[in-house]
Amino acid sequence: MAGRSTLARHFPFQVGRAAECGFVIQADGVWDRHFEIDLQGRDGFYLQARPGALVSVNGQPIENVRLHNGDLIEFGSVKLRFWLAAIRQRSLCPREWLTWLALGSLLIFQLVLIYRLSA
Repeated sequence: MAGRSTLARHFPFQVGRAAECGFVIQADGVWDRHFEIDLQGRDGFYLQARPGALVSVNGQPIENVRLHNGDLIEFGSVKLRFWLAAIRQRSLCPREWLTWLALGSLLIFQLVLIYRLSA
């Protein structure tokens, strides 16, 4: 399952072995419903472990914690990376063209100025 990604569309998002979970993982040490991730308005995403379930975030055992982009969630024999969204870079081509156009215009202006002042 290495490299697999899952998109959470509905919250709370449950993780575990049960077929009803949003992310089903059949691995050693994973419970039927190991934990859930919930979106709590402006406060962000929170991970809530089920009572008795062992979960650690960034190496620290937790029961309830606010998640941040890039946090490493470990439970059973599984390690997951929590990401908010894939990074998409916008094209910088228009800005680059405008920069080169401005530099070219400045060069032409300077050449015209030098020619007029020397004549």
